[in-house]
Amino acid sequence: MSTSEAALGPMPEWDLRDLYPGTDSAELKRDLAWASEEARRIRAEYQGKLLAIGSDGAALAVALKAYEKLADVIGRIGSFAGLLYYANTSDGERAKFFGDMQTKITAISTELVFFELEMNQIDDAAIAKALAHPDLARYAPWFADLRKEKPYQLEEQLERLFVEKAATSRAAWDRLFNETMAALRFEVEGEAKPLSLEPTLNLLMHPESARRQAGAEALAKVFKDNIRLFTLITNTLAKDKEISDRWRGYKDVADSRHLANRVEPEVVEALVSAVRDAYPRISHRYYAMKARWLGMDKLAHWDRNAPLPDKPDQVYAWKDAEKIVLDAYAGFAPRMAEIALPFFNKGWIDAPVREGKASGAFSHPTTPSAHPYILLNYQGKPRDVMTLAHELGHGVHQVLAAPQGALLAPTPLTLAETASVFGEMLTFRALLAGTTNPREKKALMAQKVEDMINTVVRQIAFYSFERKVHEARREGELTADKLGELWMSVQGESLGPAIEMKPGYEVFWSYIPHFIHSPFYVYAYAFGDCLVNSLYGLYQEAHPGFVEKYFDMLKAGGSKHHTELLAPFGLNAADPTFWKKGLSVIEGMIDELEKMDKVA
Repeated sequence: MSTSEAALGPMPEWDLRDLYPGTDSAELKRDLAWASEEARRIRAEYQGKLLAIGSDGAALAVALKAYEKLADVIGRIGSFAGLLYYANTSDGERAKFFGDMQTKITAISTELVFFELEMNQIDDAAIAKALAHPDLARYAPWFADLRKEKPYQLEEQLERLFVEKAATSRAAWDRLFNETMAALRFEVEGEAKPLSLEPTLNLLMHPESARRQAGAEALAKVFKDNIRLFTLITNTLAKDKEISDRWRGYKDVADSRHLANRVEPEVVEALVSAVRDAYPRISHRYYAMKARWLGMDKLAHWDRNAPLPDKPDQVYAWKDAEKIVLDAYAGFAPRMAEIALPFFNKGWIDAPVREGKASGAFSHPTTPSAHPYILLNYQGKPRDVMTLAHELGHGVHQVLAAPQGALLAPTPLTLAETASVFGEMLTFRALLAGTTNPREKKALMAQKVEDMINTVVRQIAFYSFERKVHEARREGELTADKLGELWMSVQGESLGPAIEMKPGYEVFWSYIPHFIHSPFYVYAYAFGDCLVNSLYGLYQEAHPGFVEKYFDMLKAGGSKHHTELLAPFGLNAADPTFWKKGLSVIEGMIDELEKMDKVA
């Protein structure tokens, strides 16, 4: 164990036995057999018959509950296979098991393609009558969301083909990207042995400029060495999406994401427009100020996340991070900390950096009959503490929404980021309140501003990049140089003149996993951050009943539209001033930093 690893102390790893005891367990075999048989039974009993029972609420409820129970079991199987794989993507046996389970789940899901298609053939009057039945009434939001999908659904044979081909198209390219990234090693000057992706990216926050530069140059070299593969993956997935969009009738490249997020395109456009207008007042202004702090005319791209001068190079042991986050949650509401505690003491978190482990961090909701699991690559930096707070926020949200069931618990991405970003804000404010040293306070404030810029400005720039890529791909295949050109154009606009993008930065688009796994996901981060800024402002103003309203919002899961969830707080995302209010919080923090500069 290295000194740094020893300083972090013991860290938890997943215990996946709450899902299944093992890959060869009797429980897993039982559930696979049951799911296959149940899918065939549902198809035999209901295919071609749902239209006839459309107004019978009791009969529809029986069918929908069976469908939901099967979705829960399939979710458990898929989650177990996925989490096992993400813990070590370089393990051949795990990769095979993951692939085999995906194939089996695809076969089961194919049996059920007819179900939602036929549900959407029932006319509105019949559905309205059926929803009057108490057993079906709770599914009204599911039917409403399903209706929104209707214009883009194809006939059953085509839908079955799309489902079956996914394993050898999008899913296969996703897996290739994951396994390639996990296998990459970066030879960094000054390091005794090659590093994997996460520790190399972490060097971009090193106190020494030479170490940051060495990390950035190592990243650029390996990305360039693999750029043909990443270009092929990007082109293939963009074309795959274009084919699906064309067949389904989506016009804009991001229409399918907006529909999945249950958010109107004009709301997203208002967000994007507000953020882009704010670039000069936020990122451009902040990075110019940071360049002065570091004694530079301009920051090289590898200096963008550099720690401030005189900032203590603090490393948080795992137990300290746990206490900081739980205390911050408890300060908001003891109930929130109570929900979060089992993640730490029941094996629901996988924290250490390991060879082959998936990069980044996430909270996987698994399935409502189980519980979420959190993946981290914890290295003890202040940002790692914030990442823990972020993912734990997701976890709390997922626990609270689980009683909605497999069909209504999943939350649209735009709202799924609310609890995570709110958890970060609680933790940041707790750390700030406990800091008395002016320099440390300034460093902490600056770090939070940078995190918010990364969450809002950077993610909207990423969204702009994706739009350019997918729109250009409709005209033909893109070269690596063209992708780099598009990347540099949006980076220059968003980061501003104080950031100098040195040679090598043009390939940094290639490692962003969201571009591969979830096209246009990224604007959800900016949506969530601006939303949380507005919510936190209300919390500080002692908005009546805020805590209960907040918990009610999380409990709703995907059962309510964003307009319904925000109405109790008096907020409206369709109002352009809503986004300006959220952005003004970031501007206000930069104002505070400028005042600290003058005092110093």
